[in-house]
Amino acid sequence: MGCAGSTLTNERGAGKKVRVMSATERTFKAAILIQNWYRRYLAREEVRRRCSWTIFTSLEYAGEQDQTKLYNFFTDLILHLIKFNPEVAATIAFPNPSAFAENSIRFSQTAEDRLMKVTDPKTARLEPEYKGLRIKLPLTGETVVKLIDYFKRGKLLHARYVLTIIHEARRILKYKPNINYASSVHTDHITICGDLHGKIEDLLTVFYKNGLPSHSTPYVFNGDFVDRGKNSTEVLMILLACFIVWPDAVYLNRGNHEDFNMNVRYGFLKEIMLKYSDETKKQDPKTNEAAKILRAVEDLYGWLPLATIVDNKVFVVHGGVSDCTTLKDIATLDRHKYVTVLRPATENGQLACEPVEWKTIVDILWSDPRPQPGCTHNTYRGGGCFFGPEVTEAFLEKHQFKLLIRSHQCKTDGFEYAHKDKVLTVFSASNYYDTSSNRGAYIKLIGPDLIIQSVAYVSSKIARHASLRQRQGLLEKSALKALKNHIASKRFILMKEFNKRNKARVSTLSLSDWCEAMEEAIGLGLPWRLLCSKLANFDAERQLVDYSSTLNNYATYTEGLIEDGHTLLEALYKNKDALETVFKMIDKDGNGSISMDEFTDACEFLGEQLGKPIPPGTIQDLAHSIDMNKDGFIDLNEFLEAFRLVNGNRPFPDEKTAQENNLEGSPDSISMAGSDSSYATAQGENGTSKIEEDIDVDDDCSLRRF
Repeated sequence: MGCAGSTLTNERGAGKKVRVMSATERTFKAAILIQNWYRRYLAREEVRRRCSWTIFTSLEYAGEQDQTKLYNFFTDLILHLIKFNPEVAATIAFPNPSAFAENSIRFSQTAEDRLMKVTDPKTARLEPEYKGLRIKLPLTGETVVKLIDYFKRGKLLHARYVLTIIHEARRILKYKPNINYASSVHTDHITICGDLHGKIEDLLTVFYKNGLPSHSTPYVFNGDFVDRGKNSTEVLMILLACFIVWPDAVYLNRGNHEDFNMNVRYGFLKEIMLKYSDETKKQDPKTNEAAKILRAVEDLYGWLPLATIVDNKVFVVHGGVSDCTTLKDIATLDRHKYVTVLRPATENGQLACEPVEWKTIVDILWSDPRPQPGCTHNTYRGGGCFFGPEVTEAFLEKHQFKLLIRSHQCKTDGFEYAHKDKVLTVFSASNYYDTSSNRGAYIKLIGPDLIIQSVAYVSSKIARHASLRQRQGLLEKSALKALKNHIASKRFILMKEFNKRNKARVSTLSLSDWCEAMEEAIGLGLPWRLLCSKLANFDAERQLVDYSSTLNNYATYTEGLIEDGHTLLEALYKNKDALETVFKMIDKDGNGSISMDEFTDACEFLGEQLGKPIPPGTIQDLAHSIDMNKDGFIDLNEFLEAFRLVNGNRPFPDEKTAQENNLEGSPDSISMAGSDSSYATAQGENGTSKIEEDIDVDDDCSLRRF
């Protein structure tokens, strides 16, 4: 069976034996051919996925770098003004203005009383016609269930009750140490969730699959609760409410986005303004409920613990560690004075903390693991470090831990091991970059040996039911759109690089020259050869690129210059005079715009005065970040807009009405029980036992009962 037969033919090949495949052999060869085709198809789709993924991550890290650089630049500028022109500096409403005030780091009882008075929930007027959910202290498990159900129906919680929850959570957090100590002895398990980033559907999915928090179902939420998603307020309220009801079973770690200056750029501030700003009260801080909430949240961040230790075996922290990180340093630092960790705390323009202390908190919130040995500055994010396997090994061995669990990075499957299974990254926000970009996950540590159970999920019905080609198509389209916007923002620099290489003065460049120009102008380290045909007209036969087509049909990059019909000068009227004075100081020739040379001179002078020279590359990056329309000059509007991007308190974006976010869901009652799941055991790289959930792709958890 299976042997090929042979026969004689009377045609041209008469007398020759012609081999004829048997049916079995033909079937096998057809199957192999189909398999090869399918493998090539999967390989192509994987290349598309990785390309899109690289675009998203590169743009994300570049954005964080820009935010850090801009924030540091304006902070240095104001610190210099405080020293040489305090009258002007005093009129500028910068993020965390208390950071520049005398004795700012001493959170005195007077300052605390003033904060409590300004953000008192009773000052938020409760309209007689309000028919929504009312929160009363003490909170109970039933309150949490009602709150979740209320948010599932797309309702907006009144500002009075938002402040009530924040105040009560702050009261408890004040007495928590920098490091939480969690135990699974009595429950036999504990659940760790990574970044949620305002995605309430993912939080509800976790609760549906794993059960609501309780003394029998403890949770560690590992930071980055807010920003990027549309429901950061709701996610934060649910987590704080759970913490208030079960303070010994719900552990909240601070993430790098629990930082007001990150919220300014990544959406949480704007979300609060959309939902809680009243146009008639916006200019009065005493009646501006959004301002009260933002001030209360800003203070709350400083009271969040920085890490959690589970059974003295597992260390849970948002970012990671460095070669200098120790538990003693983490446990003894004064966490509340770091309302923002983008810069060290200051007092009277001088450092008000030890550099080692500030480095410790930055490292644990911003760092990323990498396979290469050593511990180096995290050049991708602009903060924290890259730590290698030996750094992990040394930290775990020194403190007798078995595992480091961290978050901070989006992973395709929601979780990923590194450093010989000694580091586990968990990321709980599915579809983070866009639909189908990634799965979310949570980790369960089970039993006395803390066996690792990794549970992955996708909360979007579209992502679950789309085919592989459809998912990759959606992801690629979104990634290319984001990349094209980024390219358009640097079009003048890019055209300069193209012209530099176009010595023949023709309309095309070689593929290699085009790639060099793209990397020089755009950076990001992307696979430009693979992306060329997606971004420009490419002649594959001659390997030539019509470089001018790279910028065809791209939207003009003017976002932010005008908001809701109001110019930035109107939106920033409170700071206009002071900032215009600073602008004129830099604009030496008084022509109304700052040239690159003038900006460079100002930065070099600033670096000399502060005793820390600014590298030329950083100066160029800053100039490009501030130059919104990329014409090579910074006008006053652009200068004000760049300041607004890092300005946290006043003024706020001018939005007209509060808007409610409609969530997929039903007003079904929520029970405290989880759901049954089937699991399959897998082995880690070094034999670590892991359990991965067999996902039911038809299970829309956001629509089911808990």
